Amino acid sequence: MKSLILSSMLLAASVAATEPPVPDDFTDISTLSADIQVHMAYLGTNNFVGSRVDGYQANKCFLQRDAAQALVKVQQAAAAQGLTLWVYDCYRPQRAVNHFMRWASDLSDTSTKAQYYPNLPKDKLVGEYIAEKSGHSRGSTVDLTLAQKDAAGNWQPLDMGSKFDMFDPVSNVGAEGITKQQQANRQRLESLMLGAGFKVYNMEWWHFTHQPPAYTDRYFDFIVK
Repeated sequence: MKSLILSSMLLAASVAATEPPVPDDFTDISTLSADIQVHMAYLGTNNFVGSRVDGYQANKCFLQRDAAQALVKVQQAAAAQGLTLWVYDCYRPQRAVNHFMRWASDLSDTSTKAQYYPNLPKDKLVGEYIAEKSGHSRGSTVDLTLAQKDAAGNWQPLDMGSKFDMFDPVSNVGAEGITKQQQANRQRLESLMLGAGFKVYNMEWWHFTHQPPAYTDRYFDFIVK
């Protein structure tokens, strides 16, 4: 029994030793700002895949240092308006992107279609919405929204006219068919992010990349834990 336990411990240590480490210039955003609301969408099952995504083991937002420091500036500007940042995803391991691609290739699994891509066939998602390589894996891209406190004092995301990861034209920046207030909320988010050096992805109102990205051709795969 002792030898079995020892073997298991050695195996676990060996696996841990082979896992990629967190790069020195990546930061857990909570160490810079405790006020940013972190709700990593792929840690749970309430996402377009419908399950926990590979590579997420903790509700933590890692970003490359430049992007992290810039995001803190956005948070300070939002706080001055009585708002806070509500983060859905930050650094994304390459293994998570691989998980997305496996999901996208299984055209028989459409269990989340009504919630996340009601007007597009699943085979049209790869390209503009899902890619084999993601800027998130370089550490300079973040998915987020703005939130304000409700009557009970709890933070609630602003109404942006579509939910996070809604793969649909309604999620495009400048989309038609949303209310003036929803459009104003999107513009407020974009303005705050632009002021700190982030650029929005026109297909997704929530998707921003800090400019210039620290890494342009390197994709990391350390686990979020």
